[in-house]
Amino acid sequence: MKKITEIADKLGVKELELYGDNKAKIKDKPSNRKAKLILVTATNPTKYGEGKTTISISLADALNKIGKNTVLALREPSMGPVFGIKGGATGGGKAKVEPEDEINLHFTGDFHAITSANDLLCAAIDNHIYFGNELKIKKVIFKRCLDVNDRALREGFNITAASEIMALFCLAKDMDDLKEKLGNIVIGYNEDDEFIYAKDLGVVGSMAALLKDAIKPNLVQTLEETPTLIHGGPFANIAHGCNSVIATNLALSLGDYVVTEAGFGADLGAEKFFDIKCRLNDYKPDAVVLVTTIRALKYNGEEDLKKGIVNLEAHIDNISKYTKNLVVCLNRFDDDTDEEVSFVENFVKEKEIEFTTSTGFLDGSDGSISLAEKVVNLTEKENDFKLLYEDDLSLKDKISAIAKEIYHAKEVVYTDEANAEIEKLDKTEVRNYPVCIAKTQYSISDDPKKLGYPKDTTLTIKGVELYNGAGFLTVLSGSIIKMPGLARHSNYENIDVEGDKITGII
Repeated sequence: MKKITEIADKLGVKELELYGDNKAKIKDKPSNRKAKLILVTATNPTKYGEGKTTISISLADALNKIGKNTVLALREPSMGPVFGIKGGATGGGKAKVEPEDEINLHFTGDFHAITSANDLLCAAIDNHIYFGNELKIKKVIFKRCLDVNDRALREGFNITAASEIMALFCLAKDMDDLKEKLGNIVIGYNEDDEFIYAKDLGVVGSMAALLKDAIKPNLVQTLEETPTLIHGGPFANIAHGCNSVIATNLALSLGDYVVTEAGFGADLGAEKFFDIKCRLNDYKPDAVVLVTTIRALKYNGEEDLKKGIVNLEAHIDNISKYTKNLVVCLNRFDDDTDEEVSFVENFVKEKEIEFTTSTGFLDGSDGSISLAEKVVNLTEKENDFKLLYEDDLSLKDKISAIAKEIYHAKEVVYTDEANAEIEKLDKTEVRNYPVCIAKTQYSISDDPKKLGYPKDTTLTIKGVELYNGAGFLTVLSGSIIKMPGLARHSNYENIDVEGDKITGII
């Protein structure tokens, strides 16, 4: 690796806070310059991931190789998946960001700062109630968090990546905006069923102090020295699944092209990137890359590729509702046959969508040159991006729009508790907020066992949580939970320290 100061010099970054030789925080503010914005998303994943981050990295490297000044903007990994079944999130093979182990674990401490700010607010709530409850708090809705998968904490904890502090941290534009969002967190209700806010407790300044350094974007590099901003890490199956607005805005002002990604399948990450992040920041992505793999399509077809190809069709149909500037990229593995690749290529081309393959894992930037060229061509076309629904729809109409247009459900049913909460919230300014539906990542429906392209299903809404600071409504569907558990054989069994080197993070 080059020293991070050299990477910063290449970008034209002036103010750095160094965290050793390999990583730093950027203090520079974004300019008005705006790069082309490229989103990388994917079909529904298997339990082991399909290489969306690997493709993002190799695409950014390839764009730089063909002479396009490109910056990569990614999320920070959560330690929950790192020690769970999914493992790390820094790419793989020759398409990685470094220092890999540090990024996957403590990095520059951002997750710890967010966890601490979250739990300080919880402590302040309890303290206020203990000393007389002047605000007449009747019901507390704000939970503690921790950045691990811990089944025993499900009742009163969220995982940090699903917390509201993480969500609003990644949507804040600067420190002033962050403090406003922190203050607007609804922590509960009083005896008259009125909102009680975090700012009512006098704790916002202390929370901001904990986040003072975390708010600065982190600069690292790929193996091919592409500048990479890694900042913020909300889950996409629960939260909005995108890196921070601060990092995105900075990247857009530093390069001519910015490659970013949204978590899990396009039914989750891409939909939320479009309908939440783009809506709240007036972004209009210039091109979308839809990543898939033969093994993921086989998984969706019960090991039959011809049956599972419909999952790719579902995501093509969905993204086409937002933009036509789409390319499907098959992340090719060693055991993929030419016949299988040709089948997928012909299927995509029959839908008049661009197609290419990538071998970025094995070949780095050289494996994604074709993808880079197709992306450049797409960004030069008319930007026809549009949102799925309007702000002034009712909350139920917004939920219905996502359920029917993106999940292809026939109907939406609500529990009595969810109905009562939505009816109450729809009478407030919250009715203009976008909705963030939390559901399984393994299916476009809310049932992880319904693979492929399930249609005419029922989406069951079991709960509603107001993320007032973040400016959206979280809607819990199916069996989704906000504190994951570990698998029978999780990745923590493989991780160790040998000398100064951490081993086993995959």
